[in-house]
Amino acid sequence: MTSVTDSPLGPQDLPAEPPEGAADQTGTAGKAPETEHRQQPRSEAFKRFVASGWGPRADGVPAPSPAAPFARERRERLSAQFPGERLVVPAGVLRVRSNDTDHRFRPHSAFAHLTGLGTDQEPDAVLVLEPRGTEGTDGGGHDAVLYFRPRAGRDVEEFYADPRYGELWVGVRPSLEEIAALTGLEARHLDELRDAITKDAGEGGIVVRIVRAADASLDELLDEARALAADDERAADAELARALSELRLVKDEHEIEQLRLAVAATARGFEDVVRALAEAVRATRGERVVETAFEGRARREGNGVGYDTIAAAGAHACTLHWIRNDGSVREGELVLIDAGVEVDSLYTADVTRTLPVSGRFSDAQRRVYEVVLEAADAAFRVARPGHTFRELNEEAMKVIAARLVEWGLLPDGVSVEETLDQEGQYHRRWMVHGTSHHLGIDVHDCAQARREMYLDGVLEPGMVFTIEPGLYFRADDELVPEELRGIGVRIEDDVLVTADGCENLSALLPRRPDEIESWMASLRG
Repeated sequence: MTSVTDSPLGPQDLPAEPPEGAADQTGTAGKAPETEHRQQPRSEAFKRFVASGWGPRADGVPAPSPAAPFARERRERLSAQFPGERLVVPAGVLRVRSNDTDHRFRPHSAFAHLTGLGTDQEPDAVLVLEPRGTEGTDGGGHDAVLYFRPRAGRDVEEFYADPRYGELWVGVRPSLEEIAALTGLEARHLDELRDAITKDAGEGGIVVRIVRAADASLDELLDEARALAADDERAADAELARALSELRLVKDEHEIEQLRLAVAATARGFEDVVRALAEAVRATRGERVVETAFEGRARREGNGVGYDTIAAAGAHACTLHWIRNDGSVREGELVLIDAGVEVDSLYTADVTRTLPVSGRFSDAQRRVYEVVLEAADAAFRVARPGHTFRELNEEAMKVIAARLVEWGLLPDGVSVEETLDQEGQYHRRWMVHGTSHHLGIDVHDCAQARREMYLDGVLEPGMVFTIEPGLYFRADDELVPEELRGIGVRIEDDVLVTADGCENLSALLPRRPDEIESWMASLRG
């Protein structure tokens, strides 16, 4: 199992006494504890023997990643926004799950977007965009340098003794030459990072911005080196975070391809779920059967799931982020599955389908489902260039409000117009979430973009987002008819804006009740 080790800066660069909980936040732990329980061989004879008898490394270097040219263009667009400034984008660090075991590593999304590295590549690595030319001028853009920890030689103790980085423990790490060939970046050893990011960073020197919270030790190092007021530091770094978010609002060709792959794998995962429903009904924790049926597909075809799977049966569907998934799955009820496969590039789908466990909707279930579908279709009609992102929500809410007024669920005398007014919003009791969010390398992508670029932004070709209205009538809600209580429905699709409209990327999965029933019957044979 893996153990806590020093940060990439080394123990000498960390605070003498890390604050309480620092290991959980940063994955670093300063000085190693004196108590040692591992039973590793330490004799000189062993060290000589373990370093000998290995075959040669493979010759050559890998071909460039398909993402490399797209990542270069993204870096150039970012560079143009910050002339003459140093930009620091860490991949992040391994984070402790419990005691000496780590969570599976996933690089920071900004790092992955700008380098093209996905899966679990590369803990502790840092991308630095160094301005060309003289201080204070743009000098023709930036030089991009990747600082990372290459593999150690077989004659180095790390090879066999380091359970976090050693080759015998976690596999072969690339060399500097290999990572450079893969990414198209200049690659340097992580040992050079400290000087590279702090040089001339004091008062009156170069402006340095960092993606904060990815690596706490780097945040602290730069805060000391920059010697700026706290407000100035936060403002500079927040502007970088905003720019990185907005860089992803319109997807490039490679990103769209990756999202298509993620959605296709997700569709196959939903098919697996339908096939597993009979087993789920028999199981004590049937929701776990649903969850693992999908997640097995995600691990086989991708990096894993893009977020914790929601497998919410019966009344659990009315809890928006139900991820405990420990309930029963019963015939006659609905099961709401909100799930997405994250492919190796870290792009994720985000799809929700609400399915009748028995294979057929009851009258009450169909009644609720068709209103949610109507709301989704209304949002689809405005998902085209020239409309605003906000309109997606507004159009769906008009449908939800009108149908709830028809059903008599709002307070006496409240009209559709009154509930849609910002001083009303009664209908939001049954749909408190929004209708859409951007989608990409994060399931809630571009979250730090400015309001005028996101909520009030005009839709452009290449934008990808969800459309996901819902209705949730909790089992204890006495304001709704008894036959509707415990019914929760959400329909979520992944949508690409095109030149003259939109494409439903998740149309691989049926949306309409009759189609769902036929699809489920075909999968069950």
